[in-house]
Amino acid sequence: MGDTFRDEELLADVICRLIGDVRHVAVGAQSPIPATAALLAQARGGGSPYVSLLGSRAHTFFTDGARELFDCAGQGRVDVFFLSGGQIDSEGNINLVSVGDYAHPKARFPGSFGSAYLYYVVPKVILFRTEHSRRTLVPKVDFVSAPGGSPGNVYRSGGPIGLVTNRCLFDFDRARRRFRLASVHPGHGVAEVIDNTGFDFDRPTHVPVTPAPSAETLALLRTTVAPMLAEVYPEFVKRVFNVPAPSP
Repeated sequence: MGDTFRDEELLADVICRLIGDVRHVAVGAQSPIPATAALLAQARGGGSPYVSLLGSRAHTFFTDGARELFDCAGQGRVDVFFLSGGQIDSEGNINLVSVGDYAHPKARFPGSFGSAYLYYVVPKVILFRTEHSRRTLVPKVDFVSAPGGSPGNVYRSGGPIGLVTNRCLFDFDRARRRFRLASVHPGHGVAEVIDNTGFDFDRPTHVPVTPAPSAETLALLRTTVAPMLAEVYPEFVKRVFNVPAPSP
């Protein structure tokens, strides 16, 4: 494959850089690309940060699943988490419930679960959405599962720091509750991002292109991360990295 890369590898590299230097990254269910990024951060850091993957036996110290994750987060022991939504709006609000009128919805989503709680207590929440379109990135969500900001008299240690999509990376200004275009991914452009985003956002005069994963990063992903990831996401790993599923 040389230095060519898959979109999933690019997005994992972008998210890994957002994770930064932290102690503990937790990843919820059905999040293969954030899980890839978390394990990449660990591989780059020589074993740090600690990574907790829900559904994994090898990469978690939790014995009580999500309930123990919530306890750890409330105690300040989770530094990074990932959230998505059927809709995400200009203020970083996410919708995991329904589209349209609540009593007569056009579509139903799985539900809010612990999103609102984790959004408040985890210092760095990275928003992630692989479909960057006007139906997913909207001016205002139809239902607020978890708010991106809070009134000034509400203490809040957590919240969003950015939004990664299949087209670009947005930074999030918590004080202004507003997104700013940080970079566009290779093969995409600013005009395309504007056309496919339902909300207004800030952007610099010159918007850089998201750096491609280095050869070293691709090697780590394919030789170190992929085999570990296969425990929880065997089909994803087979499709992206051509790594066979582990034996039962």
